Amino acid sequence: MNMNDKHGLGEREFIGRRGGDTVTLVDGSVIAAVPEAKRSAEAARGELRFDFLDDAAVLDLLRRRHLDEKEMFQAGFVHGVPLAVVGFGAALYWGGVAQYWEAATPRAVYLAVAAVVVGTQALFFVRSAMRHWRDPVRQNLRARARRYREIVHIARRGGADIPAHYPHYGPYPFAAKFHPEVDEYGRSEIEGSDDR
Repeated sequence: MNMNDKHGLGEREFIGRRGGDTVTLVDGSVIAAVPEAKRSAEAARGELRFDFLDDAAVLDLLRRRHLDEKEMFQAGFVHGVPLAVVGFGAALYWGGVAQYWEAATPRAVYLAVAAVVVGTQALFFVRSAMRHWRDPVRQNLRARARRYREIVHIARRGGADIPAHYPHYGPYPFAAKFHPEVDEYGRSEIEGSDDR
């Protein structure tokens, strides 16, 4: 089953940010019609090894970027919610009960146990976040999506008919470094060395 069938997408459609509205791809010819945008796309092609004016390649990029963002959000939710609940519960119990215990030993034991539990939850959260943010294959995907967004903004400023906020993804200020040594679909040495 391909991605079109799986998500009910049309031939030139992708899903906007985290399951938002379905968006139709803007033709590369619309972008290329603005000389500055075309020059930027051609320069980026050599730098990021990606044809930003190839509609099929860009559509695949945007669809994979949506899946990447969805997986990051789910991982953050799976580990972030328990961390928040446990941390809030530990702080609330300390503030309402444990700090008023007369003996110092039970308070110290409570603080030690709470620190271990909250620390363990925080470790899971950070490990999950680092696995998604540091993955060089994902970083290449984000670097390309970031550059595509910049090219589209140049085209819009140059008068191209491009919808507002297209392509509906942010500027990716973090974890969007391009790794030329990494195969786009393969595993890198960096990924292989991660303890997953």
